[in-house]
Amino acid sequence: MTDPTPNAPELEPLTRMQILVAMGITALVLLGISKLWMRLGSVVLLPLQWNSTVLVWGLGISAIVTLASGLLYRLWPAYRESADFYLNLVLKPLAWPDLIWLGLLPGMSEELLFRGVMLPAIGLNPLGLAISSLCFGALHLSGKKQWPYMVWATAVGLMLGLGALITGNLLVPIVAHIITNLASGCLWKWRGQERG
Repeated sequence: MTDPTPNAPELEPLTRMQILVAMGITALVLLGISKLWMRLGSVVLLPLQWNSTVLVWGLGISAIVTLASGLLYRLWPAYRESADFYLNLVLKPLAWPDLIWLGLLPGMSEELLFRGVMLPAIGLNPLGLAISSLCFGALHLSGKKQWPYMVWATAVGLMLGLGALITGNLLVPIVAHIITNLASGCLWKWRGQERG
């Protein structure tokens, strides 16, 4: 049996308040999972150390992720469709100042769980990097047609995880994630205004 509306969205549009509440609840849930895992699993959190290289690494990873996403967007139609759906769902209802929360909440809570706790718990090695990146990608799957966005999020997880492994500093992926979310959110909102 075929779907009578094959191009219909899998999720109903959300309001600004629903998205902000969902971001807040998701951040709290991820924080709770991280804290519980640390307590029950005796996981040692990757260090959070501010130094002059954190911003350089964060900006560098963010630039690579943003440029690669733009290239992928132009070259892979399935990713473009998936990204547009996801970004329409999440970003369209948000006001410009809300993008600060889009950067901070996922940037801190997702990195605490996936790179801060999960990566060291599984192992600071290729297996730990792969599993934590796959789990990070799965978090970004909002429907069965969104698999290209999940694949991209998994690749981003690999880049963020590599940053954490190479530097041994959890602040590097946190800063990179926050800057990437802010940059992509602003670029998407700006392009939407130009088209609209």
